[in-house]
Amino acid sequence: MERRWRRSLLLVAGSAVALGTPAILAWPGFAATAPRTMSVSSPATLASALATARPGDRILVADGSYGTPLTLTRSGTATAPITIAARNTGGVRLTDADAIRFGTVSNVVVEGFTFTGDASLTVPPAAAAVRITRNTFASNRSGNLVTVSADNSEVDHNAFLNKSTAGVYLQISGPGSSGMAKNVHIHHNWFFNHHFGGANGGESLRLGLSGRQHADAHALVELNLFEKANGDSEAISVKSSDNIVRYNTILNSRGTLSLRHGWGTLVEGNLLIGGTTGIRFFGNNHVVINNVVQGTTGQALEIGGGEIRDDTRSTRAHEAADHCLVAFNTFQSSRAGAARYGSDKKFDPSDITLADNIFVDRGGALLTGTGTQLRDEGNVLFGGTPGSFPKGTFRMVDPRLVPGDGGLLRLSSGSPAIDAGVGGYPMVSLDMDGQSRTGPKDVGADEFGAAGPQHRPLTAADVGPKAP
Repeated sequence: MERRWRRSLLLVAGSAVALGTPAILAWPGFAATAPRTMSVSSPATLASALATARPGDRILVADGSYGTPLTLTRSGTATAPITIAARNTGGVRLTDADAIRFGTVSNVVVEGFTFTGDASLTVPPAAAAVRITRNTFASNRSGNLVTVSADNSEVDHNAFLNKSTAGVYLQISGPGSSGMAKNVHIHHNWFFNHHFGGANGGESLRLGLSGRQHADAHALVELNLFEKANGDSEAISVKSSDNIVRYNTILNSRGTLSLRHGWGTLVEGNLLIGGTTGIRFFGNNHVVINNVVQGTTGQALEIGGGEIRDDTRSTRAHEAADHCLVAFNTFQSSRAGAARYGSDKKFDPSDITLADNIFVDRGGALLTGTGTQLRDEGNVLFGGTPGSFPKGTFRMVDPRLVPGDGGLLRLSSGSPAIDAGVGGYPMVSLDMDGQSRTGPKDVGADEFGAAGPQHRPLTAADVGPKAP
């Protein structure tokens, strides 16, 4: 099983303009078009600066509370975006429900604001290459706090905090009723303490919707921290196709990493620690490699069955998982039954490869359920009974996991998982640290003794507005 993965194109450049004191910088040959740094301190001067902004300009907004919408109608370029920024990160509070209004603009950066009161942010499909960076979204309004529908956008180093109402912290959508924004890059954000008490509708990140599931988004979701993501059973909810979700940390949450709709997503190197979280997926052609699910009291892995086999009409039904690979992951659960094939629905999963994973729990069947055309090989099991694993596809032996950096479970010297991988799986050339797997591959997410720095769970210091 091989798949060619395309990294999202990042067309938004960071501001190339150093902060300066003159409102207009002038030198021979550039007096009319040189980038400017403009300081504003009132709604009137801010509106004037936005209306006359040109590529490369940086508009710095003085601390205070702004209760009227900011309207952006001017575009920058890929190398000279227009930036509107809080002079002091977090010092400008936007409180209007429609805090920033985007026209048909491109290459615009929104930086350093605090969205509070009833404030939200919507980037429409008519915009493009918009960067939302180093903001704090702390309003507790019902509904989504941020919705991005524009191609080639970037959402990075933001904090989404303390929501108790229904609605999603960050929704990626698209044009019409079935399209998706293309090439959105979501990274280094902190999603914290979503504690909506309802049964559904409180995801931290929702990448698409049921009606958009077959749109190819090519989104890249990486290096985000989801902490206390308790507003929904899904912390990351993927409802579109052809995405990459990698190197994120989900910590002490009930929300899972869920491929709820769509096809062809790569899930790699994510760390899910504590809470009741795990990885679950429905749909076709997914690849799940090098992830660690550790210390969960919930289901560490669910390979979904469905009410429908192939969802050609983009319904809300669960679509059975088909043609998927789950390899070189470490699943450690404190419950009985670490993993299951989702055979409680009409259609069983089919053509699933479950290879070279470590499964550890505290009793009961390590794998339950059934499917068709299943291929299980090279798995290491410990702490329970094989359950649905066929004879000859596993070894029942202690993998000798020990805590490494940040308490992350790794192989120790003498582990029977070392050099015990079977099958080629050329798409798994690296381990969870991004280090090369050399010689016979080790079972599980960690390649013992590989050279280079170790991956560790992200902390609040690594993400959000004040992170490097």
